[in-house]
Amino acid sequence: MFTAAPARRGGPDTEVGSASTSNDVVRWGTTVGGATYSRGMCRNIRQLHNFEPPATSDEVRAAALQYVRKVSGSTKPSQANQEAFDEAVEAVAHATAHLLEHLTTTAPPKDREIERQKARERNAVRFGTPA
Repeated sequence: MFTAAPARRGGPDTEVGSASTSNDVVRWGTTVGGATYSRGMCRNIRQLHNFEPPATSDEVRAAALQYVRKVSGSTKPSQANQEAFDEAVEAVAHATAHLLEHLTTTAPPKDREIERQKARERNAVRFGTPA
């Protein structure tokens, strides 16, 4: 089965790599060493909690697949790694579904169509296109 990796010490300003091999420092919301890090999550993984109607099992699995692709650095694993990749997707999907079932909130559920329109408006501003 899978075990969690040890947590990175030092918080958001932790150096990437060792001091002898890298001078890059991760500062959230800034560009450092050619990469931009933001406070938001990976833009391909969507928030699934507190929507009406609730997230479907397909949405949960799609988020798990995106996560495993991101962590593994591979969109299509080799044949040798396919079984491990598939196991990881299923394990993450199971953990995600469990999390979503047990989260509580006092906020009213979000409407998917309203959130979709907000995303279109943000993209229109970002890319200079009509919403």
